[in-house]
Amino acid sequence: MTRNDSTIRELYPNLARNPSMPPYTIPRRPFSPQTSDPAPINWRRGLFRVWLLMSAAWMMSWIIYLIVFGLQGGFKASSDLLVIPVLLIGPPIALLIFGLATRWAFSGFKVDEPSSSA
Repeated sequence: MTRNDSTIRELYPNLARNPSMPPYTIPRRPFSPQTSDPAPINWRRGLFRVWLLMSAAWMMSWIIYLIVFGLQGGFKASSDLLVIPVLLIGPPIALLIFGLATRWAFSGFKVDEPSSSA
């Protein structure tokens, strides 16, 4: 045993007792079971907000593209301008209708509550 080994053991006595400590360990925290239920998720509001963000991103990206296209002289006739509202608003509205149809379809899987008419 060299002098450095004895100095290290004097400075770190735990190292001498447990020399084969694993390099990665899980932090030791007291285990406490969760007594409260997880917070409920409002899927309708959350997915509507995602739709709003996606629609805004869709419109902004196409508006930027159309501005650059127009600056390069891409619009030749007035009929080219009639396509813009359909391009900007059509796909977000179609996605909203698809989402509403999906909600309707999944509501068909709910179990009906028995009615007590007796």
